[in-house]
Amino acid sequence: MSSSVSPKPRPSNRRRTALLIGIGLLLGALVTAGVAALLINIFQHRVESQNPYFRVVNIDEKTFDPAVWGQNFPLQYDGWRKTAEMEPADQVTRTPTADDPRTVKTHSKLEADPRLVTMWTGYAFAIEYNEPRGHMYMLEDQTLVKRVTQFNQPGACLNCHSSIPEVLNNIGGDPAQAWATMNKSPYSEVVGKANNHPVGCIDCHDPKTMALRVTRPAFINGMKALKNGQGVKDYDVNSDASAAEMRTFVCAQCHVEYYFAGDGKTLTFPWDNGLKIDDEFKYYNDHGFSDFTNTITGGPVVKAQHPDFETFSQGVHASAGVTCADCHMAYKREGGQKITDHQVRSPMINDETINRSCLNCHRASEEEMRGRVKTIHDRYEEAKNKSFDAFMDLVHDIQAARTNGTPANQVTAAQLYARKASFWIDYVVSENSRGFHAPAYTIRILNDATDASRKGQMSLRDAQYAQRAMTEPNLVPSPAPLGNKAPIATPKPGATAATPGATPTYWKTATANAATTPSPTPSR
Repeated sequence: MSSSVSPKPRPSNRRRTALLIGIGLLLGALVTAGVAALLINIFQHRVESQNPYFRVVNIDEKTFDPAVWGQNFPLQYDGWRKTAEMEPADQVTRTPTADDPRTVKTHSKLEADPRLVTMWTGYAFAIEYNEPRGHMYMLEDQTLVKRVTQFNQPGACLNCHSSIPEVLNNIGGDPAQAWATMNKSPYSEVVGKANNHPVGCIDCHDPKTMALRVTRPAFINGMKALKNGQGVKDYDVNSDASAAEMRTFVCAQCHVEYYFAGDGKTLTFPWDNGLKIDDEFKYYNDHGFSDFTNTITGGPVVKAQHPDFETFSQGVHASAGVTCADCHMAYKREGGQKITDHQVRSPMINDETINRSCLNCHRASEEEMRGRVKTIHDRYEEAKNKSFDAFMDLVHDIQAARTNGTPANQVTAAQLYARKASFWIDYVVSENSRGFHAPAYTIRILNDATDASRKGQMSLRDAQYAQRAMTEPNLVPSPAPLGNKAPIATPKPGATAATPGATPTYWKTATANAATTPSPTPSR
């Protein structure tokens, strides 16, 4: 009888089983370690979100001094301080005086183009208007400009030249009421509330989260009106805007067209109808609004301010989702950190800024980008000069028509065309990009201005043409201001003498009275 013997397990099978068990344990350990690392990373990011920077000092809604913020954000603060740097070609040295301690200013726009004086004769801008300096100088330069030192201005001027949270806090009480008080108070009485602080960190950043925010009531109100016209009700820029939009909106708090409405001098953005120049001019016409009377033409004028945001919004960069900060505050590396460059300036300053701002999108060299921008600027200058010369021709013709027996209705029609042409030219001259923000749109504006000037000349020559002007869309302002008539301002004692027979009025007033400035000799 035979017996069978069970085969013994092969050693290789045992080794394979042990290997599989070991691999399984190893994979389990790796998965466990990975999950643990993920949880730790999530926890760390939660902690970082609560404390996203190395906190040296605590900052809150009453930390107004940028130097204190700079202890937590030294790189950003250093960039902000560098806005005090000036290019040598932009500097005009001067001897300081007791009234003006500055040793350096910028070039006068009035001296560079005397046609501006003619366009603004009867308004304080015809006295002094200079090229802008960096953000560090915005309050100092405003305080010392002759438009402020020689004329009584409202506190509303501080909206774009000072740290508004600090001003409103120092006025005290409810912030909305404090803003109203600042707007209507004499500039000289409230400028001290700024403690010599221009726009600073707290104007654009939430001190708890560092998120961008809007602190200017006028922009909040303006965006609400704009969105309401687009069918969006109760729009709140600080809760409804995207993070990318805020990289433009914080700049647009100030770089816009505006006026001071009513006796309260309430800073107002004319955006009910939209952001295009036609929309804003219609707003002023619907409200029967003009800033002053030109003492050469005798006609009402709307003074444009600095509509950078509105113009940029019509350009290709805005359509592509580019923001103000992408070009003027481009990201840069400082050691191992990626930060926003707070030295706000033109991206065309040097090769480095062109590289960081332009070459992220454009496949070109720095020199080629300079050439493209120069072409845009050259085309703008040529179109501007032709349009401005046409407007000067109209001004001279109206001046002659007022004394040579031209019928009053024809003079009135020419004055209305001059009002439009003046605002159109002023709009692009006061905008700071020299056509770059929206090249085609800017040229269109200048073409419209030339057209208005020639139509004004035709009105002086042809009674029927003048009659048609009174029915032209968006030309004739409403005969009665809609409740925004402002009191007349007066020059300070010892200021520039008034034009005989003229009633002084400055800044945004819904009146057609003339302002106090000497009538300069018209020049091209």
